[in-house]
Order: sequence, then C-alpha cells, then structure tokens
Amino acid sequence: MLTIHKILCPTDFSEHALAGLKYAVDLAGQFGARICLVHVVPVIPPLPPDPNFAFEVPEYARLLTADAEQKLSELASQHVPNKLEPKMVVGHGDAGAEIVRVAEDERADLIVIATQGLTGLRHFVFGSVAEKVVRLAKCPVLSFRVGTA
Repeated sequence: MLTIHKILCPTDFSEHALAGLKYAVDLAGQFGARICLVHVVPVIPPLPPDPNFAFEVPEYARLLTADAEQKLSELASQHVPNKLEPKMVVGHGDAGAEIVRVAEDERADLIVIATQGLTGLRHFVFGSVAEKVVRLAKCPVLSFRVGTA
C-alpha cells in the first residue's frame, strides 16, 4: 500500500507552480501528509573583474534568499492549511539537482511538480527542471503539464 508522509512541492512562484501546490495540498490532505515547499535560488554568475564595478555578490545572494524565504512563508500561509505542517526550504544552485537533494534530505515520499511543457528550441536551451527531477529523484514524482491535468 502506498503511504505518503511528506510531499515536497518545488515552486518558482509562478502560476504553474501554484497549480502544482494545489495538487500537493489535495494529496497531502487525503494522505494526512506534511508539505515541504522548496524554492531554489540560482547560482549568481561571476562578475566582471572591473575594479569600478560595485556589486556585492554575497549581499545580493543574501537578499535573494531572504526574499525567497518571505515569499515561501506567504505562499504557505495563503495556500497550505496549518494541519499539513508546512515547512519551507530555500536551496541554492541548479534547480533540478537541488530539488532532488532537498527531497532526499527531507525524506520526501513524493515530489509534486508542474511543468510549463516547453518544446523545441526553448526546451533545448532552457531544459526542463521537471524532467531532471523525474530522472534523478529516488522517490516517486508526480509531474504534469499545467492545463492538461
């Protein structure tokens, strides 16, 4: 029998990710599972070696992380009932690999992720976070294209 105690739901705060969260919340309610919301802050590219360039990478990364934490908290308070014991995690780096790492660390029983369904050149250039998660995850992944589920 399938037992689900923790559902991991990645988000980039887009509408399609919100659709994924709605599925995760419904499933968590049916299984009595907890929800773990994850947002991954991308790697900040190296800056030009221009000594006149005054951009503080560590400060910028800290601000991105703080912003993600605030957005996750707001998302949880608006869309996840307290009885599901929502947990928020901010990761850093490659989104697909980081989602899989967090799922393992959190011992998630299921990952629920929506995809935009990019095709052709856009898919080749941008890749698919959902596709990478499906390939790398050690737990089951529920992936669906928004508008078709």
